[in-house]
Formats: sequence, structure tokens, C-alpha cells
Amino acid sequence: MQFLEALCNAPGVSGFEGDVQNILRSELEKMETEIVTDNLGSIIAKDGQKGPRVMVAGHMDEIGFMVRLVTKEGFLRFSALGGWWDQVLLSQRVAIYGKKGPIIGIIGSMPPHVLSPEDRKKPVDKHDMFIDVGAFSDSEVEEMGIRPGDPIVPVSPFTNMANEDMFIGKALDNRVGCAIAVETLKVLTSEGHPNQVYAVGTVQEEVGLRGAQTAGTLVEPDIALAFEVAIAGDTPGVDENKARAKLGKGPVIFLMDRSLIPNLRLRDLTIETAKELGIDYQVDIMEGGGTDAGRISMVHRGVPSLCIGVPVRYIHSHTGVINIQDYFKAIELTSGVVAKLGTETVASIKKVW
Repeated sequence: MQFLEALCNAPGVSGFEGDVQNILRSELEKMETEIVTDNLGSIIAKDGQKGPRVMVAGHMDEIGFMVRLVTKEGFLRFSALGGWWDQVLLSQRVAIYGKKGPIIGIIGSMPPHVLSPEDRKKPVDKHDMFIDVGAFSDSEVEEMGIRPGDPIVPVSPFTNMANEDMFIGKALDNRVGCAIAVETLKVLTSEGHPNQVYAVGTVQEEVGLRGAQTAGTLVEPDIALAFEVAIAGDTPGVDENKARAKLGKGPVIFLMDRSLIPNLRLRDLTIETAKELGIDYQVDIMEGGGTDAGRISMVHRGVPSLCIGVPVRYIHSHTGVINIQDYFKAIELTSGVVAKLGTETVASIKKVW
């Protein structure tokens, strides 16, 4: 739990994942694994010297922003890193990571009191918003160490809710996936496995699945499992035809997303393993987004791949909500699947029908 909390609280928007990589590296070094990075910053840890190459991956980056310009009056205009729904942005706290360290600000816009009745009904476009850091001039902002190009990170500390299994925090998408990859490697190194396991934290997933391609090219896996968050549909107004996952009902096996139709034999092996281990699981289709699994599946001659998710409410906002039991079960399921991926099993999965 402390590991997951540290990951979620760390700043790491797309292209600025260094702090997250350092936390992963520190945890992986405890297992004395071989650790390398690709040229974009994805981190890769290997355990095992024989057998198929199995890649388990989560992406390190979170959605956030970048300073676009500073007005003469000392306000920041910003550009989005990753997909944001404009309506969730107003009045949220952010931290700008400039050369002198983080500076707290708040996302603002024109107050409703000065808007016409018609304008009050219209959503505010993020390009009309700004960030207030308490400055009164562009020179004062410069003295704070803030420059165009600096990353902007949501502020939302990892916190336990009244229900001891429920937690809120930023960057659950996808520090949860990073933690699953590392914790799976811990289980496998302690219990043994018939393959070479590569635990990977990828970069820049939210802006184009970029680290998955470079890390996948470096690993050259025979099989890949990517870990993500699943859109929780257990809140008022959500049609289960669009989001079926529910918190507390187990990990989600994705039947399809916009980037991947998974290998059917790998999908079936995962479902069979969940049943054997008595793990509750869910299935869903994510038509509105892609995952690292999709990009890894296209490396070289192709890689049989599957995405496993943990349900999270309110993704792509400042704060998500997770049931920690789903996270624990995802680690158990993934460890069970990878432990089965010996030479014969992998050969049967890779067999073209």
C-alpha cells in the first residue's frame, strides 16, 4: 500500500515521468533484477534466464498539462497532456514543476456573476481557462522559476475513505498498472516461474502509446500483458452497455479496445486461471480508448497480448476512486497466468489458426 501510495502521489505527466521511474527503480533494485531503460525513459526489469519472454507492463504517465504561455498580468495559459473533459477542470488545484520546485496554483475562469444567463449555461472551454499562481506580472512568475514548457500536475493526495477498502487519489490511471507489474514480479521471483519475466513501466501512453512501442521493441516479448484501469460504470446515470465494470467485483479482462483484439487463447487462459484460483473477474469492451497492449501487439512480427484492468471511478479527472481488493486480485490473477506461460503453453498461444 505504501508503494502504491508513493506512486500515485508522485508527479509524472506525459514526458516528465522521472520521479515515477525513480520510485519503480528503487523498488525493483530490492529484488536484484536486471534493470535497463529505453531512450524515451521506460524502465524494464528482468527476472529469469530461460524460457519465453513475458512482458508485464503499466504506464507511468498521468494526464496533466504544460505551461503554454505567461500573460503580462501573471496568469498561466496551458495545454493539455492527455485527454481531459473540460467540465472537470475549473477550480481544481495544480502544481507547476518549474526549476525552483513545485508552485501551487488553481485553474480559473470568468466568474458566473459577470456572465450573461446564456453564457452560464455553456461549458467553459479549457482554452479560455487559466492558472492563477498568486502572481501579478510575468516577471514575478519568472522569479518563481516557471517557464513555458514546464509540466503541470493535478493535486489530489492518495487518501483512505470511510470504507477501508476504498481509496481516492490522482494518477490511479495508471500507477495501479505500474504497481501490478512490480508486485507480480515480486510474487514470481519468490515462487518461481518457467520463463523470462520483464516488468515494465512505460512512458507517454496518454499521448500516443509511445513508450509501449520502444520498450516492446527492446524486450521483444513472446507474450505481453498490459495493466490498465477500467471505466467503472457503477455510478448514477452510467449505462452498463457503455461501462460494465463495478468496484469490488474483481479485475477486468478486456475483450477488446480501440487498439487491440486480444489473442483468444491468452484471453481464455486468463479466464480459466481466474476460475481455478477462485478469483472474481469481470469482462468489458472499451471502445473509446487504446492501451499499451495494442501497441506492444504490433512489435516486430506481432505479440499475443491481453489487457487486464482494475475498475476506477472518475478516470481522466483530478481524483479517481478504487477498491483496493480489485488491485490485490489483479496481482494474484496475473501472477497465476504468467506462472503458466512455459514453452509449450506459449507455443500453443502463438500458433496461427
